[in-house]
Amino acid sequence: MAKCEVCGNDYDKSFSVSMKGRSHTFDSFECAIHALAPLCAHCGCKIIGHGVESSGTFFCCASCADMAGVRGLEDRV
Repeated sequence: MAKCEVCGNDYDKSFSVSMKGRSHTFDSFECAIHALAPLCAHCGCKIIGHGVESSGTFFCCASCADMAGVRGLEDRV
């Protein structure tokens, strides 16, 4: 069994995620999201979908990007 790096649960169904050359161990997607998902630069929510990006800044949606002054991003083309 492996211990979740977020909650410390020692779980027989834990899993590893590799990100930026580093391995992370979690017991649930909830803990993985808490540790690894980027934050929207406007509203601060965790981005668990595709989101949008401009010059290395992430937003949960085009509306948040627009409210932050970024123009031209769309949720759908």
